[in-house]
Amino acid sequence: MARKPDTPLRRGWTTGACATAATRAALMGLWQGARPDRVRITLPRGERPAFEIADWSVGEGWCEAGIVKDAGDDPDVTHGALVIARVSASAGGVRFRAGEGVGTVTMPGLPIPPGEPAINPVPRQMMTQTVEEMAAQLGQSPDITIEISIPGGQALAQKTWNPRVGVKGGLSILGTTGIVRPFSCAAWIASIHRGIDVARAGGLKHVAGCTGATSEAAVQALYGLPDHAMLDMGDFAGGMLKYLARHPVPRVTVGGGIGKMTKLAQGSRDLHSGRSQVDFAALADALGLPELGHMNTALQAYENAKNTMPDWVARKSLETVRAMLPDTIRADTVVIDRQGRIIARAGA
Repeated sequence: MARKPDTPLRRGWTTGACATAATRAALMGLWQGARPDRVRITLPRGERPAFEIADWSVGEGWCEAGIVKDAGDDPDVTHGALVIARVSASAGGVRFRAGEGVGTVTMPGLPIPPGEPAINPVPRQMMTQTVEEMAAQLGQSPDITIEISIPGGQALAQKTWNPRVGVKGGLSILGTTGIVRPFSCAAWIASIHRGIDVARAGGLKHVAGCTGATSEAAVQALYGLPDHAMLDMGDFAGGMLKYLARHPVPRVTVGGGIGKMTKLAQGSRDLHSGRSQVDFAALADALGLPELGHMNTALQAYENAKNTMPDWVARKSLETVRAMLPDTIRADTVVIDRQGRIIARAGA
């Protein structure tokens, strides 16, 4: 089992919260001529965190402030990134622009329509509310353009799902609560959901979820699927399949290595090593090979049962998949070895 940390994990702040804090600071510079050391904002659930100002610049009719994102103890690729908001007077309410390192939506299916900066609805709402509240307090017009930038964001975005779901040119400004909770599964599963939404909006008839990069490459090559048909399932087979059951596509393929697919074959829906394990005694009984009961890893079991185990894993994992999906969705499974070779398939 995974060892729990000795101390509580430290939470952090989303890019949306950082962008809102930077917007507040920049407005203080634009409307009050003041450079604050820190600002405090109200998050959607009422929390009132303070953010230190790490970057500042001012010019004729504009001001910008930057906040260094602190993701706490979460392994977030944007931890330590500088989130900059530049504000300037405009017309027609609050407008958003994508600056350096912030992406633009290019495909339907996301909460923001194509052509718009990849700034999600809740961060937009938080920044808009900040503008309106400060404008009312200071007697200013709430007609403001907010340009969000993240220097280096285009490179960081290659480590995220953005290129796959059609967000081009950089990162997304995300968050629904403003808070990053360490090692949360929710963010990953939410990204899977968005991938399904994009695939459906694009009219795709076949999507695939795989446990890792090696199995993904094998499955994508096998079926010639486009990038946006590939869902970053990882360990979250259950999360992907539950969402597909409610938001169906005609066909789904589930692929993975022998270890994780064996756990799926035995009914596990969360394939993380800390939350599910291969039952070697049950595997030995199913294959009629008592020696498998003494194995320590699925790979070791596979090396001792190459003639029977892969096909059994493919068939039984397909049963797990089909049990979670309506009959209207065609399903198949693909099992690979450590070199990325396909060793078994079942279904469809």
